[in-house]
Amino acid sequence: MNRQSLEEILPLVRHPSHYLGSEINATQKDPGKVRLRVALAFPDLYEVGMSHVGIQILYHVLNLREDIAAERVFAPGVDLEAELRGRNTPLCSLESHTPLSYFDLIGFSLLYELNFTNILTVLNLGGIPLYSKDRDSTHPFVVAGGPCTFNPEPLADFFDAMVVGDGEEVILDLADTWLEWKDAGGDRQQLLQRWSGLQGVYVPSFFESRTDPKGLQVLTPRISGYTAVRKALVSDLNLVSYPDNPVIAFGNPIHDRLSLEICRGCTRGCRFCQAGMIYRPVRERSPGTVMVLADQALASTGYEDISLLSLSTGDYTAIQGLVEQLMSRCEPEKVAVSLPSLRVGTLTQGLMAQIKRVRKTGFTVAPEAGSQRLRDVINKNITEPALTETVQTAFELGWRLIKLYFMIGLPTETEADLDAIVALVRRLQKVRVRGGRPNSITVSVSTFIPKPHTPFQWCPQISLAESREKLFMLRSKIKGRGLRFKWQAPEMSVLEGLWARGDRRLSRLLVKAYEMGCRFDGWSDHFQYNKWQEAMETCGVDVDFYTTRGRDLSEPLPWDHIDSGVSNAFLKQEWEKALAGSQTLDCRRGECNLCGVCDFETVRPVTFEPEPGVKVRHDRQRISDRRVFKKFQVSYAKRGLARYFGHLELVKIFMRAFRRASIPLRFSEGFHPAPKVSFEAALPVGIESTEEIFLVEVPPYIKAGSLVQRINEQLPDGLRTTSCTAVFHQMPAQKSKIFRYTVTLKDSAFSETRLDQFLKSTTWPFTKTNRKGHVKRIDLRQVVTRLHLVSPSTAQMTLDLASGPQVRCTEVLGEVFDLSERPLKLATIIKEPDDGAYLSA
Repeated sequence: MNRQSLEEILPLVRHPSHYLGSEINATQKDPGKVRLRVALAFPDLYEVGMSHVGIQILYHVLNLREDIAAERVFAPGVDLEAELRGRNTPLCSLESHTPLSYFDLIGFSLLYELNFTNILTVLNLGGIPLYSKDRDSTHPFVVAGGPCTFNPEPLADFFDAMVVGDGEEVILDLADTWLEWKDAGGDRQQLLQRWSGLQGVYVPSFFESRTDPKGLQVLTPRISGYTAVRKALVSDLNLVSYPDNPVIAFGNPIHDRLSLEICRGCTRGCRFCQAGMIYRPVRERSPGTVMVLADQALASTGYEDISLLSLSTGDYTAIQGLVEQLMSRCEPEKVAVSLPSLRVGTLTQGLMAQIKRVRKTGFTVAPEAGSQRLRDVINKNITEPALTETVQTAFELGWRLIKLYFMIGLPTETEADLDAIVALVRRLQKVRVRGGRPNSITVSVSTFIPKPHTPFQWCPQISLAESREKLFMLRSKIKGRGLRFKWQAPEMSVLEGLWARGDRRLSRLLVKAYEMGCRFDGWSDHFQYNKWQEAMETCGVDVDFYTTRGRDLSEPLPWDHIDSGVSNAFLKQEWEKALAGSQTLDCRRGECNLCGVCDFETVRPVTFEPEPGVKVRHDRQRISDRRVFKKFQVSYAKRGLARYFGHLELVKIFMRAFRRASIPLRFSEGFHPAPKVSFEAALPVGIESTEEIFLVEVPPYIKAGSLVQRINEQLPDGLRTTSCTAVFHQMPAQKSKIFRYTVTLKDSAFSETRLDQFLKSTTWPFTKTNRKGHVKRIDLRQVVTRLHLVSPSTAQMTLDLASGPQVRCTEVLGEVFDLSERPLKLATIIKEPDDGAYLSA
């Protein structure tokens, strides 16, 4: 899909900026100067994929190599998919808009089972056969990585190879092996054989699948000695590169902030948690490394929030000192620090006080179970007094909303455990701050799904009927003022459970569901369980065989050949301890629990004790003690592909450009400080403009010419500041302006007859209904001061928006010329100021 084809499609889809590929820090390489081209594919929407730190890491480490070009591709929205299919246009990468079939390697990140149909969408739209057996030398190799590869079998038929474990080192091993293979001129089979010799690489075609008399999948190796795949492991995070200039997503990604991974792995030992098992051992980045990364990444991105990522951030050994250092660095620039994964007991009052120094970020705790008995079963080593104390402290420090997460269907759960959830929520609701406002609690509940490589991998999942019944009971009891109850659709949980512990026999089901139109199954507005039921019936899949059936501890499991490092003996021991309600303590600071991961030579826990403050040089000027600011009126142009930026998106782009340009802004006071910037009325998506205006307050030492130059260096293509002048009064109301619009239709013409009718009329009533159903009646003859045709396909129109209801130029043209929405979306529209074109008698 070349640039012209892209511009023909973008006006017709939602969130067009997501498909531009021109973000700040995106890497653009000349395809002719690299030896290996890799497309990093994320099987979900852009706003989800760009929130995933894993794809940023792989993108970073691959593009550090001069001989490798890594580009990105995401599952297209259903509207873009329809346009691509209607035009017979292939799905392309973002950076160079190259069809996927032209790449050497396609690498999928598999994070969530309900994304699986999107994998097939990407492959099919990319012109790549779905099944690996159908690909030949003309096709790219298709590989996958991520937590879902720890049971690779449901997707085994679709991938040439799969990476199990940490990806940042093995991805380079895969690339180097590919380059060697390419130089040698071998066939596909030879490369797969070479790849199978790399730790963490699973080649599904080298295992033969059969079904035993009990109906269980049994795998037999086709190659001698290739019987198991041990996960790839980065033994020390401080020795591998981490993105210090991550790509800044357009639009509104799920996690719109700087994500810094401070630790990988968790040894709390929650028995339901797959991540806590497969990512062992604990490996921390040193506080000094984190501080340097934070400083560099903030300078290169302009983010206003930092999120410290870990499975349990509060368990980071030097967390208090690290947060204090980060806040001292971030507070003067109004950069907030959030810790998204905190456990009760690790969130101290001192830590919470540090976090709220800039603004209070989200506050979430996960008791998982309502009763202490069941928390002991799942090894969630927190007590109700500790939970209550944490919530009390949060309220005292100013938080007003607490989110609580619970699961239903946990092993050994009884009705009393469900009642305990209700009782615990009620008790926490009574926690009060003297003289404070009422607090709110959001309770989120999901159905427990047994996952591979956990002590609960043999457990049955509760049925759909049980899940519905338990959710209904909780919803009926957890309600009232200050309480909000949320839940995951139990039908989604059934499907997730099916794929989590499935085998190769499910590949036909996935293709069938995809062919029936299943997409984005993790999104409630797209999920179609009735189609999945029909597909299961057609394919003869018994969902209960994979979900509600309990497994014998001795039966073969589809993932037995995948070695997570945690021994089966340890998992069975933990299962027995769960039934006994016995706890297993954290080995990070205590005795080794003999899970099997560490050899204490190359693989061992890596932690860092609190250390003295790390001195980090900051070139940015601080204005925390300044009280004098001056106001500038900044004019800018929004041309070309920048017309696809929405207004809020545009504001964010400018604010981060100011940060990257080291131009401080004046902020409001209070709990949630925001830059004091005022933009004119929002320009609709798809319309270009030669002059838009905003007001901004900066320190006196910032000069107008310097501001224009420095900001332009930080803006994406199509956005440019054109002038900057000091102002000593309020910006004149936008309504006092008159604007000229030049509109060129793509494949149609304006009706001269309709134009003549309009010009001869004295009134032209137009009814406009907003999203809330409010109706406004507008006389377009009072709004349109000038309208004429430059050519059959180009019209110029001047609108007087000085008084009365506001109306968009596309609404006017659609009404006057009786045009449908599609030709107006495809039109080129340029807005210009026209202060002298006032309506004459």
